[in-house]
Amino acid sequence: MRFSLPKALGYFIGGRWTAWGGRKRIEAKQLRNLRRLVEKARRDSPLFHRLYADVPPSRDVELHDLPVTRKPDLMRDFDDWLTIRSLPLDRAREHLRDIGKAGVPIDDVAVFQTSGTSGEPAVIVLSSSFVEYASGIMMARFERYHWKLIRDVRKLGVRVTITGGNGHFAGNGFNKLVQRLYPALAKGLGLTVIEAEQPIDRIVDRLNAISNVAWIVTYPSMLSILTKEKEAGRLQIAPALFTTGGETLTDDLRARVGRAFPSLKYGIADPYGSTECLALSFECSHGRKHVNEDWVILEAVDEAMRPVPDGTLSETVLLTVLANEVQPFIRYDLGDCVRYYEDNCPCGSPFRSFQVEGRQATLVRVGEVTLSPLVFDLEHERARRIQLVQIDEREFELRIQLAAGAAAGLVFQEVIASVKQVFRENGLAQVKVRESQAPPEFTASGKFHEVLPLRSAETRNTA
Repeated sequence: MRFSLPKALGYFIGGRWTAWGGRKRIEAKQLRNLRRLVEKARRDSPLFHRLYADVPPSRDVELHDLPVTRKPDLMRDFDDWLTIRSLPLDRAREHLRDIGKAGVPIDDVAVFQTSGTSGEPAVIVLSSSFVEYASGIMMARFERYHWKLIRDVRKLGVRVTITGGNGHFAGNGFNKLVQRLYPALAKGLGLTVIEAEQPIDRIVDRLNAISNVAWIVTYPSMLSILTKEKEAGRLQIAPALFTTGGETLTDDLRARVGRAFPSLKYGIADPYGSTECLALSFECSHGRKHVNEDWVILEAVDEAMRPVPDGTLSETVLLTVLANEVQPFIRYDLGDCVRYYEDNCPCGSPFRSFQVEGRQATLVRVGEVTLSPLVFDLEHERARRIQLVQIDEREFELRIQLAAGAAAGLVFQEVIASVKQVFRENGLAQVKVRESQAPPEFTASGKFHEVLPLRSAETRNTA
């Protein structure tokens, strides 16, 4: 597996040229890329050859002609899914079992895995061409603001990534892959990694030991924890920028972080992506998320997989990754809820912009009632971490990591009362909430969910 700088520059130049051409050029490039991918998939992937048996010829195909695909079905037929025959699932999983091989390619491809918070983890296969795409296209989307931001932050200090260290997850592994393929490019990425699964005290100590932390990349759930530590006076760092991903960043958390870290000259960047497509979107200088539409299709759809109008919250989104020919993701049900803006972005970008409202994996369902995890107030001045775990449809347990010297009984009593009040307000007075002695836990990729819905609780040990 090799990285070609000229090919990455080709994506950069092509991306700039497409953007300069406006919507007409973007849509034409997207359709050409879609038809090329469909032809590749139906020719070289036995699974897609079967799926597309009744699909119109590739040169005439339109997006709506193609069936929706879902992770369980694709993973079940993994050996027939890829357009290469040299990587059966057993070989990929054997590689993934060795944490020492994170970021190490197998032959001509790299292998990662998703955290599995919504069910079975997916095995993701990327070729060098996707790494070249991700590097080139993201630079193509930079405004003058972004170049200045990166230059300024580099002068201020180092970048630290806080992510899961117990698996081949993109947060850690992709940086290691780039470092292996092209060290000069990786130099600017910053490879100081802190494992999110550690005790909070140790994370705080490691951050405090770095004299010039300028930029932290992590999940919103970890950012919430760091904010608590900063408010308590235990965390001493003064970064200029946070970058978050992998979870929904709420307006409340953004405001709280801003108050706790007055050093944030550049605030919080929150681009939207997934392991299936790391360079799915970019965030502009006005804080909007834009889809890289020349190489990515993101369809906002309802429960019947029909397009929803701009301004309407989707039931889910369908992802098509036009830059990955090794493992075709075509109209792939990603499971997140998005809303496209109805107006043009003030930044002037011709690429459509959207908001992420939530991820299905985090929604709590009790009977016919669906609750966002945001309705629960899971904070207490005498607790370091609090986690609400759904263990049956109408039964939850509370896990708490107490602050030093805190009385467990009182903290549990007060938090349980708060949680029960939320359930009562939503017509769920019969829901049981009990104290648990188990510690709060992270997902395998290092995310910390304050609320673990039932399906996540059932699958987290395999995630």
